[in-house]
Amino acid sequence: MSIADDRLLEAFEASVSDVFFNDTATTEIYTSADFLAFEKEAVFMKEWLAVGRAERIAEPGDWFTVDLLDEPVLIVRDKSGEIRAMSAVCQHRAMQICDGSGNSSTFKCPYHHWIYAQDGRLLGAPAMDRTEDFDKSDWGLPRLAVEVWMGFVFVNFAADPEPLAPTLQRYEPYLANYDLPNAICPGTFTLEGMPWNWKVMFENFNDGYHANRLHQFVQDFCPSDKSAFPVPWEDESNVIFRTGGYTHIDGGFNATHRAIMNVFPDLTEEERTRSTFSLVPPMLCFGTAPDQCFFFLVRPTGPETIDVEIGYIFHPSSFEDPLFDEKLVLSDAGVQVFVRQDQDATAKVQRGLRSRFAPRGRYSWQEESHVQFNRWLVRRYRAALAD
Repeated sequence: MSIADDRLLEAFEASVSDVFFNDTATTEIYTSADFLAFEKEAVFMKEWLAVGRAERIAEPGDWFTVDLLDEPVLIVRDKSGEIRAMSAVCQHRAMQICDGSGNSSTFKCPYHHWIYAQDGRLLGAPAMDRTEDFDKSDWGLPRLAVEVWMGFVFVNFAADPEPLAPTLQRYEPYLANYDLPNAICPGTFTLEGMPWNWKVMFENFNDGYHANRLHQFVQDFCPSDKSAFPVPWEDESNVIFRTGGYTHIDGGFNATHRAIMNVFPDLTEEERTRSTFSLVPPMLCFGTAPDQCFFFLVRPTGPETIDVEIGYIFHPSSFEDPLFDEKLVLSDAGVQVFVRQDQDATAKVQRGLRSRFAPRGRYSWQEESHVQFNRWLVRRYRAALAD
């Protein structure tokens, strides 16, 4: 497939106008290895990528690594408290210098013991004294731009990217009373090798149309017909979101339909009768409920596979409850009902997208988020094709 052919450009046109007239996106953008290679450069190497919560590296020297489409990246809080991001690839022979997480004052490549500082500077390079024109200052780890928003760490491979936060302002009023920078994520878990394209994951997460259809009974308190798209889409925005109204106050995504953890104390009554579901493409899916927030960090591993890191965020008072651990088990059990149903659906959607009979369907009004996501994507596709 030629990525830049006229046919594909024309195909985009039918997916970016009005929800009542749009077609769903052409199927090849969900299945093609060539198209993912195009997206890597057009989207992932240019946009802000959510890599985790800042509290994961709370102390100086704390670090973790993440693989972003075959780019190993090191995230570290340096001795001054600043969060830094850099390539985890040694600049000698391309060995990955570290993996996982830990706390270190320096980073030593296990292959030939080149030593790097917390800011990526090369501090030591054994037996390089006879190498002509070798200057350690030329061989530091390549650095990435970093921004922290609502307690999430974002990185960007671009040399001088525009700031992220101004492009997310339309969603911030819906989060203000959660005080997310001071809320707590007790940890995450990762589902590896999930068999669907990253965009299928994004579409499913923000799809109000399936809310109490696929999730009948367990999500009847937050039905599809209470979906709303309160803020008009803006081309400069990097967040796509909707609200999902409840049938009663303090709803919860579990079999009781009620909040299990402590409700965030500053929420208004209106905020206690809805969730929000948002996308900060291309890696963060984020949602709110009265007693918790939840997020999915989506990392493509192929055209039809992803790893998904999942976490919950609670008000600090929830951790003072002596039954917090037991409640966390109950809360997670409720979420896992949704996860299992969504996994079955998205795997079957991906399988269907490979069929010769896969349609370019039509959208319901309850799928306005998909049209906004299409617009976000196509704007970046066109920009890359024009280069």
